[in-house]
Amino acid sequence: MDINAVNALSYGEFLEIFGNVIEKCPIIPAAIWIHRPFTGLADIEAHISDFIDSLPESGKEGILRCHPDLAGRELQSGALTRDSQEEQRAAGFTDLQPVEVSRMRSLNSEYKERFGFPFVICARLNTKRDITRELLDRLGNDRAAERARAIDEHC
Repeated sequence: MDINAVNALSYGEFLEIFGNVIEKCPIIPAAIWIHRPFTGLADIEAHISDFIDSLPESGKEGILRCHPDLAGRELQSGALTRDSQEEQRAAGFTDLQPVEVSRMRSLNSEYKERFGFPFVICARLNTKRDITRELLDRLGNDRAAERARAIDEHC
């Protein structure tokens, strides 16, 4: 869709198309729609980043809490959005053995217990092995550093 078509979208159409920029968090496109006309994709991305950066820490964590667990119950039950299903499939999470599913559930629980939000990584740019290694490494971060890293990982 070219930028002129994006700029011509009604609020409802814009929300429908961009409502999942961050998984199940339509407040972001709802907030940036007012900034039309956009000059291009980079302009849209800049408005998204500016909106997120302007949030208090609790708001940033709220956005992160919208993110599904990697290899979690939503993936297993088919409840993820199509984009998230594809991203997790590309990383190899749809083909896990039962022991791998159990390991991911355990790591996801440990991470959420420590930080209060799910582990976020750009899964489509990583393999399940890389993601597991990164999750283990990031468990050593402090909360503020991990919140910033998780926000940066949205892709």
